[in-house]
Amino acid sequence: MTVRWLEALDAESLPLAGSKMNRLAELARLGLAVPPGFVVTTAAYRAFLDASGIEREIDARIAALNDPRDVDALTACSVRIAERFECAPLDDALTCAIETAYDELCDRRAALALPVAVRSSATGEDAAAASFAGQFETYLGITGAAEIVSAVRRCWASLFTPRALGYRKARELAHRDSPMAVGVLELVNAQASGVAFSIHPVSGKRDRIVVESSWGWGEAIVQGLVTPDHFEIDKGDERILQREIRAKTVVSMFDYRRGRVVECAMPVRLRERASLDAEQLTAIATAVKQIETHYGYPVDVEWVLDRHRRAGEPITIVQARPETVQVATDRPAPTWDILSAANRYVFAKR
Repeated sequence: MTVRWLEALDAESLPLAGSKMNRLAELARLGLAVPPGFVVTTAAYRAFLDASGIEREIDARIAALNDPRDVDALTACSVRIAERFECAPLDDALTCAIETAYDELCDRRAALALPVAVRSSATGEDAAAASFAGQFETYLGITGAAEIVSAVRRCWASLFTPRALGYRKARELAHRDSPMAVGVLELVNAQASGVAFSIHPVSGKRDRIVVESSWGWGEAIVQGLVTPDHFEIDKGDERILQREIRAKTVVSMFDYRRGRVVECAMPVRLRERASLDAEQLTAIATAVKQIETHYGYPVDVEWVLDRHRRAGEPITIVQARPETVQVATDRPAPTWDILSAANRYVFAKR
């Protein structure tokens, strides 16, 4: 099956849907709010490789890489592979399946050209032994079937970014062991967004939740273009323990003319205004605790505050993943990857 709706995924769908989308479907079954959408499965990715015949070339280029720290060689290899993904013919039946699913998603949401997020979802993306967090691509605000098909190709190609190539080469991992699915999800109309940690990312304290937040979509945070607001919440009674409102000078917003989420200067009136209030923080904390309880280990969660959300309604979850873990003798004992978390969110500045 090349396309599968998110609500049709189950506990056995990981090989088809990849870690990110399978986990999102799992959270939806728990009653958490997630965006509606569908998955272009790993079966579609494998069919594309088989029909295009590019896998042999990919293998040859990867085999020629000698040093996983050689940035120039990794970049050149990545560029060549991306070009092949862009130019190789795509089966008409697969193109039709993606286009049909997008049309149905538009109909479900009563929209003529629904903006979507096209998100990579490799099967081994958040594995305990190897984490590819942040190495694959997401494209926000894509509209139109042809543009979605193009974004799917780019997500497939992101399995071979320089970082991912070097990471696998250093650990002797094979790309075919982690095939790429792609999620196509409704783009939530973001008033604010960010990330929440169920453990303090620097001190390792497990009695609090840390929330990083800014206006608009979270791309400006992930790219390090904005220093987000910082909140710490008691995990027990959900009291706000710390509140730091930063000067937020960049915002990720939807450009209707270009049909994309782009980064712009933050309106002056919002730069030093808190991006979340107490009720919204409570909603985030409640969701994060539910996710951590379900999985039984610390998590980081990407969330979006829909601008149409009313007080008391759930926050929208767009991604949840475990942090790097090391297995103890009798039970998995997750260990927080402090440097990774700090670099990606907590101290992201430019």
